[in-house]
Amino acid sequence: MAIAEDKTSETGDTGSDFISEFIREDLASGRFTCVRTRFPPEPNGWLHIGHCKAFYIDFSMAERFGGKCNLRFDDTNPEKEDSSYVEAIKRDVKWMGYDWEEREYYASDYYEYLYDLAVKIIKKGRAYVDDLSDAEISEYRGTAVADKNNITVTPPGRNSPWRDRPVEVNLDLFARMRSGEFPDGAKTLRARIDMAHPNLLLRDPVMYRIRRETHYRTGNAWCIYPMYDFQHPLSDAKEGITHSLCSLEYEIHRPLYDWFIQEAEVFPSRQIEFARLNLTRTVMSKRWLLRLVQDKHVSGWDDPRMPTIAGLRRRGYTPEAIRGFVSRIGIAKTDSMVDIAFLEYCLREDLNRRALRVMAVLRPLKLVIENRDDSETEALEAVNNPEDESAGKRTVPFGRELWIERDDFMETPPPKYFRLFPGNSVRLRYGYIVTCTGFDKDAAGNITAVRCTYDPGTRGGNAPDNRKVKGTIHWVSAAHAVPIEARLYDYLFAVERPMEAAPRPDGSPGDFTDNINPNSLEVITGAWGEPSLAKAASGDCFQFERLGYFTRDSDSGADGRAVFNKTIGLRDTWAKISKQ
Repeated sequence: MAIAEDKTSETGDTGSDFISEFIREDLASGRFTCVRTRFPPEPNGWLHIGHCKAFYIDFSMAERFGGKCNLRFDDTNPEKEDSSYVEAIKRDVKWMGYDWEEREYYASDYYEYLYDLAVKIIKKGRAYVDDLSDAEISEYRGTAVADKNNITVTPPGRNSPWRDRPVEVNLDLFARMRSGEFPDGAKTLRARIDMAHPNLLLRDPVMYRIRRETHYRTGNAWCIYPMYDFQHPLSDAKEGITHSLCSLEYEIHRPLYDWFIQEAEVFPSRQIEFARLNLTRTVMSKRWLLRLVQDKHVSGWDDPRMPTIAGLRRRGYTPEAIRGFVSRIGIAKTDSMVDIAFLEYCLREDLNRRALRVMAVLRPLKLVIENRDDSETEALEAVNNPEDESAGKRTVPFGRELWIERDDFMETPPPKYFRLFPGNSVRLRYGYIVTCTGFDKDAAGNITAVRCTYDPGTRGGNAPDNRKVKGTIHWVSAAHAVPIEARLYDYLFAVERPMEAAPRPDGSPGDFTDNINPNSLEVITGAWGEPSLAKAASGDCFQFERLGYFTRDSDSGADGRAVFNKTIGLRDTWAKISKQ
């Protein structure tokens, strides 16, 4: 078999990360002749942006070296796993632009293979059936403590009374565990390693436990299930995974990964760890995200405020923006916190190139052009995307009555206010210069309409030298606009590090949910948009001029209105910060 070739130049990656160096060394030494990686999610929740970094690394490393990446579901915990999560994960990975072709695997398909390897390890005297309860196992294992110099030490644990059972007894008990003879929790199969090992994970870890739970794929065929630390390296080995790439918290598990591979005498997969993605203003754990869903802090896993891939997709993020982000933050060996403003910068950069421009008014105020006839309507030419000439142009209807943003008029403006106020002139985007002549109020003193005149000689940017104005505002024709609902999203958490919760007033420990932003969603039901928005399909992304980027949601809003989620504003915080 030919040695794999580094295709760094083809993928556009610099190849300077430490994982690439390890792989090159392995190929050069002959340890491996090809590269095979895997993305191994557990189907107990929906993927989030932290997983994007993981499978970006898994797939891109395989591609770089001309190898393959498997999609394998590590589904050995029937209590929390479900086929709906499997489908959600596959949908998200494919949406992100990755294809695993025929390389879809399930750890649950390996149950017989894993059982046989456990028997093999028992026969070598390296595993035993234990009668200790979970609590007793934890007690016997011991815990790390601080000595008198405040240095963390790990005193030796204690051997289980059943640690020295004869091999024949262990084989018999393990077979009876499988046959369902014992109740849940009555026995476990444990590796026989070292109860004095400084790494607590190597103090006779559990390999199998008894759980009478119906598995979403295998049903009730099994009542014993393998533990992750046993299953994972041996599943990697079965698939011929050369480089098992995982996040940094598994570094302490690596000696156990290697131990099981050595004792089972299987393919010598190699584990390499990288720093996981930590992002400000969010939480990155399926356990915490599940709490947000179950406690109804959000509408579901795909709520646009969630960092799940489904939530980001619904919010209006693009696969290209997310891949660009994880590519640019790089692959490191040390954990760090990434400012969410950089993710938003990558998103704006992508949307600026691809999003069509339209005009929409979220908080409408009527603008009446008094020197135009009621029946007079014309079509003005507007640019679809100044960053993309091929996007072409469109026409927008213009009439006597328009909707403008309520903030674009003030009866008594502050200094340097260049929008509409009595006597001032502004340009209507793509249209004419108008001059405010007055306004109407209702009985409560609220402004209900603004009145103006327009200059017919200033259409589309034309104007004599004496008609230059400082302000330009957007608008939609009142007679032609389509009603829309706008959902304005802010950060779900009000602080940069949500997990750092302050103690509560009663003195009890704080919880990350204490940091939830109560104003993370505003729903505007009376907005108006250009007629072209009536044809928008779910997922279509636009720049609402002067307002931000918005995406058509799959929901229908009030009175069947089309819903547009605010993806992100136009202000580029990251670019501003990075220049300081």
